[in-house]
Amino acid sequence: MYRDLQSFIADLEARRQVKRVAVEVDPILEIATIADRMSKEPAAGGAPPPKTDPVHGTRGGCGLVFDKVKGSSFPVAINIFGSYERMHRALGVDSFEELADRVSALVKPDMPTGLLDKMKKLPQLAKLASFGPKVVKRGLCQEVVHTEGADLLKLPIIQCWPHDGEAGYGLKPADDKEGTGRYITFAGIYTKDPESAERNVGMYRVQVYGSKLAAMHWHMHHDGARHFRKYKARGERMPLAIVLGGEPVLPYAATCPLPPDVSELLFAGFLNGGGIDLVPCKTIPLEVPVNAEIVIEGWVDIDRTLMEGPFGDHTGFYSLADRYPAFDVSAITHRRNAVFPATIVGKPPQEDYYLGKATERIFLPLLKMIIPDLIDYSLPMFGAFHNCVFIKIRKEYPLQARKVMSTVWGAGQMMFSKMIVVVDEHVNVHDEQDVLFHVGANVDWRRDTMIVDGPCDVLDHSTPYYGAGAKIGIDATRKIAGEGVVRDWPEELETSEAVRQLVEKRWSQYGL
Repeated sequence: MYRDLQSFIADLEARRQVKRVAVEVDPILEIATIADRMSKEPAAGGAPPPKTDPVHGTRGGCGLVFDKVKGSSFPVAINIFGSYERMHRALGVDSFEELADRVSALVKPDMPTGLLDKMKKLPQLAKLASFGPKVVKRGLCQEVVHTEGADLLKLPIIQCWPHDGEAGYGLKPADDKEGTGRYITFAGIYTKDPESAERNVGMYRVQVYGSKLAAMHWHMHHDGARHFRKYKARGERMPLAIVLGGEPVLPYAATCPLPPDVSELLFAGFLNGGGIDLVPCKTIPLEVPVNAEIVIEGWVDIDRTLMEGPFGDHTGFYSLADRYPAFDVSAITHRRNAVFPATIVGKPPQEDYYLGKATERIFLPLLKMIIPDLIDYSLPMFGAFHNCVFIKIRKEYPLQARKVMSTVWGAGQMMFSKMIVVVDEHVNVHDEQDVLFHVGANVDWRRDTMIVDGPCDVLDHSTPYYGAGAKIGIDATRKIAGEGVVRDWPEELETSEAVRQLVEKRWSQYGL
């Protein structure tokens, strides 16, 4: 595994997975536009696509490091995680399925029965304990410390899309140095529950307003927002750290939908094969990874809000402006020769697409524990991870597909799924055309659909209410008795296996 972001970049560069840009570039729109174009290019190295994404798995281009960024002395790294191969390397695996097997063994261990079995299990339990973070006295992230001189505008913070941040400070122009369209987009946001002291690491966007002022954007469902509500109820300002870089497993751990009682840092240690070392912050009562590139310390004001947004989001549209808590910077620390990581979100595929596909594969065993009927599932690219999910089941009884839909809508963040399509076990859920073929062939819209009201992604601009609206379930399985009016159902066309194998064997003989 990699110690930090820079060692990860160096290895990718040696493998021709990262390219450096030597000419000066502008953090306002130019870097993001380059990264957006690169994310749609063929993947560096020509690695074959995974079977679970045969259509889109060949894209992602290469990672980029911009050595000269206008207005800052820090280089910018972007699209570093933006392909299957780079994500595999960040997580230390050859495939996401390999990590899924490890997760499955972790959450569903074989319980020892006899004394000898328990003794054999001790080393595994000790190893599990070693995944937790530990606090040390000093770290690379504090080689340089700025308190009074802390200045966000000296960092190469990017603006991604033309209308980002226009609602703030009276629509200042995007090229204004103090303009509000610049966002920290790829940082871990570290908070602590004021009651239990449990840590949380999320990845939320941060809009910059000045040298020591920013807006902290988080949705009502996020743990960071839950911590904020607790501080506000206690009448206490909230300490918060914005962490850029560190071990490459950290960005993924910050974005994956872990169960409420599972620490992101513990999961990062599990992914990393050993605990993440932390160091106390200089001005706030929090601890941050010692190997981070840059750490921004500060306090969230429980009484003051700023007009944040709009922001070009992963949905492919601007999320609308709203009021979010103000964040006051108390210190900026960094390692010498630090690299500033950033990302851009927008119409897929972008870097976040590969983080999301990692979650899709890695958490399949956990979803199967909740939904035993499920064989496989896919979050297709066009759905932007919340608009659509394809699910494959082995159908055994009437209305089973509807039962599965209801269970999915009750499973954590899967509740935001705007459209669920359920198909039979022979359908390839990773082939959008195969799924849509069976929707067209097997669905009667009155009999085989259900529309329900419930929580929706707050970024969904089509819902009639903020964070709430209608969702549809489509049963594209073969219909059986007990599912309404069902006529004689024809067999689907398929050649015999014997002839298929014969043709496969003789294909080279046909001269084709």
